[in-house]
Amino acid sequence: MTRVVLAPDSFKGTITAADAAASLAEGWASVDPSATFVHRPMADGGEGTVAAFAAAVPGARRMPVAVDGPTGHVVDTGWLLLPPTGETPGGSAVVDLASTSGIELLEELRPWDADTTGFGQAIVAALDHGVSRLVVGIGSSASTDGGTGMLTALGARFLDEGGSPVARGARGLADIASVDLSGLRAAPEVRVLTDVTNPFTGDRGAAAVFGPQKGLAADDIAGVDAALARLATLLGLDPALPGTGAAGGTGGALVVWGATLAPGAAEVADLIGLADAIADADVVITGEGSYDGQSGDGKVPSFIAGIATEAGATPLLAAGRITADADTAVFAASASLTDLAGSSAAALAEPARWLREAGAVLARSL
Repeated sequence: MTRVVLAPDSFKGTITAADAAASLAEGWASVDPSATFVHRPMADGGEGTVAAFAAAVPGARRMPVAVDGPTGHVVDTGWLLLPPTGETPGGSAVVDLASTSGIELLEELRPWDADTTGFGQAIVAALDHGVSRLVVGIGSSASTDGGTGMLTALGARFLDEGGSPVARGARGLADIASVDLSGLRAAPEVRVLTDVTNPFTGDRGAAAVFGPQKGLAADDIAGVDAALARLATLLGLDPALPGTGAAGGTGGALVVWGATLAPGAAEVADLIGLADAIADADVVITGEGSYDGQSGDGKVPSFIAGIATEAGATPLLAAGRITADADTAVFAASASLTDLAGSSAAALAEPARWLREAGAVLARSL
């Protein structure tokens, strides 16, 4: 009897990690009906982080909340309440930026006006509930606001020369003349999940590297970077600190609040007990939407492959697409949904169908 652990990330914008795991299991079972399955859907701090904890932690409860989304309109979303423990008598909250201030919530990019206010509002809701610990995922950000929206929701004030609040988003960054943190909510233990190691500013900073993905033009980068540098000075933040450039600088704002940055995939794996699940597995299947040349740098699949290999299990990969520059040598076999479907459009249209096929292909490969 084959024991199979299913630990994919979400396939961004097409299928959740939990549904991807279920489809892979169906496909594998069609070839190996005696197999047993353990579902551990994964995330690295981006889209699907709340869902990964919800699927893995017994007694987790989704708490609805309405927040100001990245368009400025109300978004009905939620955060996850994890049961109390000896160390967390008030329980823990899992809040992800993707579902509150994320780029997937936009119909079109808003490089100057999208902000992280909604993310901060969801954190405030968790604090008001009385949680003892926060676990926050900050992937899939829509903005480059330096985390000012989040900090504003938590009680900070960002003021112009006349003492008035500046505009939200990147639009207001250059006008910040002073920062008032006297009303900032006290932080509990806060762990920030991110796979990004970029600094706050500079050639590898929030504006230069991630700004274009959020709609900033090439001519805008230098000005936004300079505004972020001034913000770092006002906040007393070291702009060279790795990880502070994550989520348009929200990583840095969270550090100022007192949070600790942690590798996303490793932290999620630890908190959902992935290593224990894999300890007696024969096979571990992981995956993501696009497995490319950057996937080996802290992303879910490469991280999972390492744990599986160390435990003596066979690591397998299913991905929406596998690019030519991707290193798949750490996997015993891999399957591309695009190749199976015949085109990326076909794979994107029916991800569950092609994940089932990938599960069957991977089972036959062994």
